[in-house]
Amino acid sequence: MSRRLRLIEAEAPAETGEKPLRVAIATNNMEHLNAHFGSARKFAIYDVTPESAWFVEAVAFDDVTGQSGKHDDIDDKITPKVEALKGCALLFALAIGGPSAAKVVKAGIHPIKRKDPETIQEVLEQVQVMLNGTPPPFLRKILGRPATPASFMDDEEELV
Repeated sequence: MSRRLRLIEAEAPAETGEKPLRVAIATNNMEHLNAHFGSARKFAIYDVTPESAWFVEAVAFDDVTGQSGKHDDIDDKITPKVEALKGCALLFALAIGGPSAAKVVKAGIHPIKRKDPETIQEVLEQVQVMLNGTPPPFLRKILGRPATPASFMDDEEELV
């Protein structure tokens, strides 16, 4: 069973013209990235732009996997999590198994594993740094940014 907490009156920052990037963070305490995907009791979901980040919702799960790396094929605890995260572009977790990662990717979500726990604020700041730099091509597409021209074309003279 899952529960959602959404902020109804959440005010997004003034429009910058760029679509925000929706990010999910596996957490057990709503303060830190500190959970494996399958065993995460909660996912904190934020919208992030180069200038700001704001909380959108939290999704909580009662039925989670153990961190044994083995999943029960009869009692699928992964699919409801993937369904709950649809619309997110990135998923940060301490770990995610191969079958779970495949389901997440198939849903259009890019999983990112981290070695150690860190605060949610640190994760959001790192996403903002990436957005202010040159994001990878898959993110540029999601954000609606044009592709970066090839470097060999930068110095090319106009052909007559």
